[in-house]
Amino acid sequence: MEIKASLKYLRIAPRKTRLVTKLIKGLSVPQAEAQLMFIKNRSAEPILKLLKSAISNAENNFHLNKDNLFIKSIRVDEGPALKRFRPRARGAAYPIKKRTSHVNIVLAEIYPQKAIVPEKKVEHKEEKTEEIKPVIPKEEKPKKSFKPVEEKITKKVLPKQKLFRRKAI
Repeated sequence: MEIKASLKYLRIAPRKTRLVTKLIKGLSVPQAEAQLMFIKNRSAEPILKLLKSAISNAENNFHLNKDNLFIKSIRVDEGPALKRFRPRARGAAYPIKKRTSHVNIVLAEIYPQKAIVPEKKVEHKEEKTEEIKPVIPKEEKPKKSFKPVEEKITKKVLPKQKLFRRKAI
C-alpha cells in the first residue's frame, strides 16, 4: 500500500530542500519525524508538515498505523522561478531567480497488511418492466435508384514535370 502526499510551490530552492530530504529517505516514520524536529534547516519545517499530512492520509483513508510506515521515496522537483532584478552600478540590473520547489513523498508499509477500507453501500434499484407496444409498419417510400454511368471518363496520364526551371534546357 502506497500513501502519497505532495507540497507544491515551496519558496525554498530545491538544492537546499534536497539536503533535508536526503537525511530522511528510507527511515521509518517515527525516526523521520524525530530527525526533522531537530534539524535547524529552514526547509525542515514544511517537510515535517508534509510528512504529517501523509501520515494522516494513511490513518484516515487506509486505517494504517504510523509505526508500521516508512518513507519509500521523497522527491524534490523544481517549480517555477520568480524573476527579480538587483540594482547594480551605473544603472545596470542583475537578474535574480527566486526558486520554488515541489516535494512529493510516498510512504509504504514495513509489514504489509490488508487495509481495512470501509465498503460503500450499494443500493439495488428495482427493475422496471415496460409494456411492449405493437409495431405498426409505416408506408414505405420507394427507394431512389441510381443509374450506373456507362461512359467512363479517361484522363491522359502525363509524366510529372517541374513547374519552375531557372535555366532553359
